[in-house]
Amino acid sequence: MTRRTERQWVERLRERFAVPSPGVQLGIGDDAAILAASSDPWVCSVDASVQGVHFDLRYLSLQDVGYRAFQAAVSDLAAMGAAPVAALSALVLPPELSAAGLDALTQGQQAASMECACPVVGGNLSKGQELSLTTTVIGRTRAPLTRVGARPGDQLWLVGPVGLAAAGLACLRLGHAGGASRRGAAVARCLAAWRRPRALLPRGLELAQCASSGIDISDGLASDARQLARASGVRLVVDRELLRATLDPSLIETSRSLRRSPLQLALYGGEDYALLATGPARARPGWAAAIGWVSRGQGAVLAGTGYNVPLERGYDHLAHGR
Repeated sequence: MTRRTERQWVERLRERFAVPSPGVQLGIGDDAAILAASSDPWVCSVDASVQGVHFDLRYLSLQDVGYRAFQAAVSDLAAMGAAPVAALSALVLPPELSAAGLDALTQGQQAASMECACPVVGGNLSKGQELSLTTTVIGRTRAPLTRVGARPGDQLWLVGPVGLAAAGLACLRLGHAGGASRRGAAVARCLAAWRRPRALLPRGLELAQCASSGIDISDGLASDARQLARASGVRLVVDRELLRATLDPSLIETSRSLRRSPLQLALYGGEDYALLATGPARARPGWAAAIGWVSRGQGAVLAGTGYNVPLERGYDHLAHGR
């Protein structure tokens, strides 16, 4: 991969990620990092991004891979209403990855780290057959927002667009590219949504003050709605027309060229990193779209005029590859 030693690479990464942070007493360079004490609860999550499962290097630059893996991990903090404090990154590097490639990968991580105000304070480097990034994120919050708490009578809220990332990946697989036309601009937006997702941290922090439960949408709206319903012991009802009204115009435009249903892409696409939450109608923020409600029962359904259709599972990382 490279003639640099592991120690030399650790030093290079220490310099790259050495960003002062009030939550970090000691970062990269010692046996372990030291975080500042806090009276607020710590929120911790780990997310893996593996070549051939979560990404395909035919469609992404190494900077994109580093960026999106980091944002995906931080999205879990957004879902919990937690402010990031620090991250740890464990990289498994295949023999063919060059020094320039590792630089590009960590540049993508650095860009996302700075955007999220979540400094990388340590990690690990190892060799393997496939490129993988495992990101551990640590945050804190006074009032964690969990998947448990949805109550019958609550509204169901969607924060952020869904379906764009799935449409972007479909375009890449079919060889569609953006351009100067209206359709080209829509495709370009979908490609950007898949290559460079953004964790909705500010919205997550605000939801923690008014929502009764929440989850980030990583495996698809349908699948994550099922998870939220299961955790709270309720039924989530997604209103078809309310959901259609939230769909991004770029998704609708791009779905025509893909000959796909924009509603299906929104429900089953995945990797949007939008937020799904529940709460009293009176507490809904103006930037959260009401797309349904919570009722007694189990599971999640799509409701239309005169029918309820059970929502099926979305993306399963153990059954599919990207």
